[in-house]
Amino acid sequence: MRHLFETVCGQSNCRAPWPGVFILCASLLVGCGPKQAPSPAGNADAPVADAPVAPVSGVARGDVERATVPLRVVTPADEELNDGWIALFDGQTLFGWEPGSVANWSVQDGVISVNEGEPGLLCTTSEFADYRLRLDFKFESGTNSGVFLHTPLVPTDPEKDCYELNIAQPDVSPFPTGSFVKRQKADGQFAPGEWHTIDVELRGGQATVRIDQQMVLEYVDPRPLLRGRIGLQLNKGKVEFRNIRLKPLGLEPLFNGVDLNGWAATPASPATEIFRVDEDQSIRARGGKGQLETQSVYGDFVLRIECKTNAPLLNSGLFFRCIPHETLNGYESQVHNGFREGNRQLPIDCGTGGIFRRVDARIVVPDDGVWFHKTIVANGPHIAVWVSGFQVTDWTDRRPPDPNPRKGYRSEPGSIMLQAHDETTDVSFRQVQAVELRPRAEP
Repeated sequence: MRHLFETVCGQSNCRAPWPGVFILCASLLVGCGPKQAPSPAGNADAPVADAPVAPVSGVARGDVERATVPLRVVTPADEELNDGWIALFDGQTLFGWEPGSVANWSVQDGVISVNEGEPGLLCTTSEFADYRLRLDFKFESGTNSGVFLHTPLVPTDPEKDCYELNIAQPDVSPFPTGSFVKRQKADGQFAPGEWHTIDVELRGGQATVRIDQQMVLEYVDPRPLLRGRIGLQLNKGKVEFRNIRLKPLGLEPLFNGVDLNGWAATPASPATEIFRVDEDQSIRARGGKGQLETQSVYGDFVLRIECKTNAPLLNSGLFFRCIPHETLNGYESQVHNGFREGNRQLPIDCGTGGIFRRVDARIVVPDDGVWFHKTIVANGPHIAVWVSGFQVTDWTDRRPPDPNPRKGYRSEPGSIMLQAHDETTDVSFRQVQAVELRPRAEP
């Protein structure tokens, strides 16, 4: 069942790094009063308020400024969540996106649109490797646009440093819709003024592109780029995008559902007394303080996990890039479903999906007692977190490099740890999967 939460006042992270790009329309800037002490009722049956979502413009980055913007959370359907899909566009803001030029990128009625400005891209702040991407697009006659894959923020040559999946009529471009510009032409023709659906899969150097369920391109790159951002292009004319979703591919299970093979306890953590495998094939942490860590290490990665807090307002976390065998010494993606004043945009103790002591989750998506999905993408200093397919964190660690993540930015690979916070702990984890991201190839 879809989760739908609407709140009247809250916080999201915004940044406009270029002049002329507005963070938010003035009509959206609604003030919030000071935070109050946590309510013991927390998130139990919180009332849902009707709050119309106004159009916004600009870009949200997540680590510079937090503005009060009403958010409506609509997660992907359960079957999509279980299959690993996340939403790259929340339908209301440009949270998790960054422009490479000054243009009038805007959001209204669940659609990203652009028609004026300097040619360039609106890119995801996260990089991805192997994935399946789906999105809808609509363009006007005479438009020349595209969807860029494995791209830097400002690409220089689609033959070398990105894959430019073109959107243009044959009389506008020698590479009509569905082509990889300067790489391979497609034969399909798609009418302007109508919504069409792109479904593209990238695995290593192999790409397949379907538009409206029609195969239009199969391409093999002899020098695959392997990794990069996803970009939406303004070149000439108006173009619109909606329903942008991605499924990371190639993740390997870290937990077999039977025993704790591949996991280890540290000498300071009596994991065998606190962590066990339950009958529902989940790892359950209960009744004490401790940690359970992977024997393998990860640096830049994609990780998926399902979590459940088995009582109200419990505190736990997922730690990564940890110094192996030390006590919870890594970045912590928080697990805490509490929020204040009946408002999910006022998280208690960082909020599920926030990076503890670094940045709060912009909204608390899950409820206690219910399984939820978490996806973490870490590449270099940038960390993004999705909870039930909705992006809640977009943060860049700008501290000086340091092998100890408590003191500075840690890039070295480390173990992944599950936390048992205290004697009240009763938290379950299952479907733990991860993949190390290969370095981007130099063009």
